[in-house]
Amino acid sequence: MRTGKEKVSRIPLAPVLLAFSLTAGNISLAPAAHALSELHKIPGQAANDAPAAPGSAQGQSQPQGGTTSGVPMADPLVQNNQGVDKTPGAQEASKPVEVIYDINKVPEPVRKMREQIVEAAASGDLERLRPLMGTGTEQTQVTVGEPTDDPIGTLKDLSGDPDGDEILAIMLDIVSTGFVHVGQGTADEMYVWPYFAEKDLKSLTPPERVELLRIVTAGDLSDMQEFGGYNFYRLGIKPDGKWKFFTAGD
Repeated sequence: MRTGKEKVSRIPLAPVLLAFSLTAGNISLAPAAHALSELHKIPGQAANDAPAAPGSAQGQSQPQGGTTSGVPMADPLVQNNQGVDKTPGAQEASKPVEVIYDINKVPEPVRKMREQIVEAAASGDLERLRPLMGTGTEQTQVTVGEPTDDPIGTLKDLSGDPDGDEILAIMLDIVSTGFVHVGQGTADEMYVWPYFAEKDLKSLTPPERVELLRIVTAGDLSDMQEFGGYNFYRLGIKPDGKWKFFTAGD
């Protein structure tokens, strides 16, 4: 092996090396350069167009993924569609629920009706709810499906005790939680307690889970998460103060 201390050959090496370099470049380097340009070619770009340099004006004006014909770039395609549900109404349903705790933010008739419900339930006398429930088509709904002729009698039957105290206690717990305003601008607009009725139970924060467990048991919560939503009692009051429903179910 030749070392740096050995004598240099008498034949001048510079011209030889230069010639070899030029020859090798024409034979083997040109295809390599062509392959490199192909790696950076933008889909839809003409073969003789040089790719835009990063940060250049051309590179900045070219939309990511390209607007010309050809297969879109993979990354933008994934980013634009990832996690998007195309089911009609899915995006609206997935919007975060605004939970309200300040009763002063609701219309006066709503606040007044809630106050009367609380006073009647706290009294322990189920009959005190009757004047608040209306009659006929305006009667408060207490069952899912067919209306009942005697809402107070139905609530007493649903209670775990003969006097209806349990159902009154549940009612107090329900209207003591945060609530939501739903159906704005429609005939179904109302204020609904508890807010869990309109919230994804799998996304509850630890404080929210504790608040829900003041109403239901841990076993109930587990069943609800498996079921896909809150299915215990809920209470709704319309903006004009009419007590719309107090029902259990999905």
